[in-house]
Amino acid sequence: MPDPRATSFGAQAGAYESSRPEYPFEAVAWMLDLAPLGARRVADVGAGTGKLTRALLAAPDAEVVAVDPDPEMLATLRANVPGVPTFLGRAERLPLPDASVDAVVLGQAWHWVDPEPASREVGRVLRPGGALGLVWNLRDERVDWVRELSAIMHRSAAEEMLSAGDPVVGSPLGPLESASWEWSRPVTREELHGLASSRSAVITASEEERARIRQEMDALFDDLGLGDGTVDLPYTTRAFRARRA
Repeated sequence: MPDPRATSFGAQAGAYESSRPEYPFEAVAWMLDLAPLGARRVADVGAGTGKLTRALLAAPDAEVVAVDPDPEMLATLRANVPGVPTFLGRAERLPLPDASVDAVVLGQAWHWVDPEPASREVGRVLRPGGALGLVWNLRDERVDWVRELSAIMHRSAAEEMLSAGDPVVGSPLGPLESASWEWSRPVTREELHGLASSRSAVITASEEERARIRQEMDALFDDLGLGDGTVDLPYTTRAFRARRA
C-alpha cells in the first residue's frame, strides 16, 4: 500500500511551491545527457508543483509532460507552468503509452515508489535506449545549524533512504551512475518555516507537534541572529541516471 505521506503534499501546495528550492540545471542536463536525441520527450513523474518541470523545459528542444498522484499539486503546476500537459498517475502505473518518451525523471520522488514495479513501468514507457533520471535536493547536514534544523523537523523519507545507500532500480534499467553538486541559497525565517510546513512529516503531524517544531525552529533562528534578514542554506543535489537496456 502506498505511504500516505506521499500524497499529503497537496494540503501545503502553496508552501511547497514558494519554499522548496529549484534544481540546478547542471544536474538536469547531466541526467538527460544519457538519453537519445537530447531527450526530446520527457516525463516528469511525481512532478508536484513543477519545480523540476521548469528546469526540464530549459533543456534544448525538450517536450515535457507532468505526472503526479495529487490533483492539488498538479493544479498548482498548471498555474505556475502553463502549457505543460498534466496527468494523474504514479510511477508504478504511468498514464503513458508504450515506448512514448526518451526520458523519465523524478525529483524528490523515487523514495516514495516501489522500485521493482516502478522500474518495469518506467521501462515500458521508455523508448529503446531511453533514460531514467532521479534527483534530490538535500540540505547539507555537515553544517551544524542545518543538522539541528533537521533534528527539529524530522528527517525526510528521502534523507533516510539516501543515508542508507544509493536508490534501488530494477530491470529493464541498467546500472546507476551518480553525480552531485554543492550550492546554497539565501532564505528568510518565514521561508524556512514554509520549508518545514511543506514536508510530509510535518503536514501529517499533530497540531501540538507542528507548534513544537515552529517554536524550536524560532529558537534556533534566534541563536543564529536571524531576524528579518537571510541566512545561506547549503544544499547538495544528488542525481542518478540509468539507461533502459
